[in-house]
Amino acid sequence: MKLKLIAGNANPALAEQISKKLGVELSEAKIGRFSDGEIQVKIVDGVRGADCFIIQSTCAPVNENVMELLVIADALKRASARRITAVIPYYGYARQDRKAEPRVPITSKLIANLITASGINRVLTMDLHARQIQGFFDIPVDHLYARPVLLQYFLNLKLHNPIVVSPDAGGVERARSFAKLLNADLAIVDKRRPRPNEAAIMNIIGDVKGRNAIILDDMIDTGGTLTKVADAIKNAGAIKVYAAASHGVLSGQAIEKIQNSSLEEVAITDSIPRSSDIPKIKVLSIASLLAEAILRISNDESISALFV
Repeated sequence: MKLKLIAGNANPALAEQISKKLGVELSEAKIGRFSDGEIQVKIVDGVRGADCFIIQSTCAPVNENVMELLVIADALKRASARRITAVIPYYGYARQDRKAEPRVPITSKLIANLITASGINRVLTMDLHARQIQGFFDIPVDHLYARPVLLQYFLNLKLHNPIVVSPDAGGVERARSFAKLLNADLAIVDKRRPRPNEAAIMNIIGDVKGRNAIILDDMIDTGGTLTKVADAIKNAGAIKVYAAASHGVLSGQAIEKIQNSSLEEVAITDSIPRSSDIPKIKVLSIASLLAEAILRISNDESISALFV
């Protein structure tokens, strides 16, 4: 099958990098809006019988980007594409993955249903907030990890006496695996969240005194949790405090909070478009990782070799 790449408006820079890595030009597609805001799509290039990959993170504006993905998929389906894969580096609504209290939706499942109904045959995503979201889909899901990219960056820093810190109990498995590959120790922060997007630091389990600490998480949203954890670790005697996350959501005053915190540097990927000129924030590219996964999927090869 012919491999076709179609870029949505969510992250055109990443789509362009993937295109260059694969040596496949982005297919021409006109994606605009009617005067009332409705999404208008026209796939200019022929895609009949093609293996199509839509590159579209469902980041802010989340609802616009989700709907755009669905409309592009419908256009490709009606143009007789043989297979449609949604490449979603950042999967929005992933935090609403269960009924934590009465009368709330499971929006992650709703989005999965919409994606499947649109005609998409397969999903390629990265570092889901909750891995059980893979089970919300009735189509195959390939789940990549940004760990190889983040790991290589910190290996290159050659930090003396490093320790990896999980900012909560839910991230222990992720942090333990990263610490093992970095040949570092592990610490855990016990915190309580009184309200959404707020965190109160309670206790640090592990000795961070005299260590270079790396806080590892899947995403950084408002930055409130991260900066409080960083300050607690610094107050506990850490030499320097770094942070790493797959997804830099960075909503609200997150960037300002990071600049004013005790954090030395924050490493994130370009799963969500970010300027590379923000002080204290290092943006790492996942284009090579996604390009290799796309090529393997197109050739019906295993992508497990990409896991570290």
